[in-house]
Amino acid sequence: MTTTSMKDVARAADVSVGTVSNVLNRPDAVAEETRRRVQAAIARLGYVRNDSARQLRAGRSRNVAIVVLDVANPFFTDVVRGAEPLVDTAGGVVTVCDSGEDVGREAKQLEILEEQRVLGLLITPVDNSSAERLARLAAHEIPVILVDRGAGLHPHCSVAVDDVHGGRMAARHLLELGHESIAFAGGPTSIPQVDDRLTGCREVCEGAGAGLEVLTSVSLNVTGGREAVEQMLALPRPPTAVFCANDLIALGALQGLTMRGIKVPEECAIIGYDDIDFAAAAAVPLSSVRQPRAQLGRTAAQLLFDEISEGPGHTHRNVVFQPELVARASTAVNL
Repeated sequence: MTTTSMKDVARAADVSVGTVSNVLNRPDAVAEETRRRVQAAIARLGYVRNDSARQLRAGRSRNVAIVVLDVANPFFTDVVRGAEPLVDTAGGVVTVCDSGEDVGREAKQLEILEEQRVLGLLITPVDNSSAERLARLAAHEIPVILVDRGAGLHPHCSVAVDDVHGGRMAARHLLELGHESIAFAGGPTSIPQVDDRLTGCREVCEGAGAGLEVLTSVSLNVTGGREAVEQMLALPRPPTAVFCANDLIALGALQGLTMRGIKVPEECAIIGYDDIDFAAAAAVPLSSVRQPRAQLGRTAAQLLFDEISEGPGHTHRNVVFQPELVARASTAVNL
C-alpha cells in the first residue's frame, strides 16, 4: 500500500510543499482559495499527516504519560479519568503505563518515556529508588508530577492525600465500635502510602492501648485480601477487626471471611481505603476511607500544565487533600 506524502498533495493542488505545511499548521497564513484547493487535494488523496515525525523534529511529543502502580485498581482508573479532560483540552493524549509495583519495570518505562521526550509525566512511584531517573526527566525539561505521593525531598510538584490522618480515622472508627485488637492488611511498607496508613493506625492503637497485628506480606489486590484472612485466622487470638490498605484487599478479606462462614461485621469488621465504586456495591457494603480520586488526577494535570506555561520561573507546589471516613455495613450492622 502506497502512502500519500505531502509532496503528492502539493503536486495535486499545484502549490509548494511549504504551502501545504502552512495549510496544516498555520491555515490563517494561506489565502482562502489556495487553502480550499489544498484541503480538497488532501481529502481526495486521503492524506494523513505524520504527526510523530513532526513531533520528533520539534523534540517533544504531545503525550502525557501516567505511570500507576496497578492499572487493574479502579482507584488509578479514576485518577486517569480525572486528568484526561485537561490533557484533551490542551491538545494532548494520555498514555498509561502499569509498573505493577515492580521497580525494574518502572525503571524501564521511565527510560523509554525519557527517550520519547513526553510532554510531561504523572507518576505514583513504587518507592524512592526512582528519584534519580525522575530528576533526569526534569533536567530534560519534562515536568514530573508525583500523584498520590508527597514530594518529600523530591524537587517536583505533587498531589497527595494525608494518609497518616486516614489511618488514624480508620483505627478510631474501629475502636469506637468496641474492638480491642485490629489487624492491618497491606502491601510492603516500602510503598509510602501503605507505610503512612499503618503509621496513623499504629498511633491510635498505641494511644488507646489496643492490640495491632500487622500483616504486611500481602499484595495490594483481592488475592492479597484472601491471604490476609488466612494469616489473621492463624493467629492464636485473631483480631475482631481488619483495616485494609486499599479496597481491593478489603474485598478479598470480605470474600475470605464469607467463605469460612465468618459473619461481617458481627464476628469481624472490615474497613478499606480509597472508596472505589465497588466498595459500596459489595455484598456487604464496605466502610472505607475516601480519597478524592478524580480530583487527584485533575489537580496533577493542572500542576503539569502550570509548570509548562510558567517555564523556568515555576515554583513547585505540593497539594495535600484530606481523606473522608465513609462508614457502611462492613463495620457495624446498623450502618
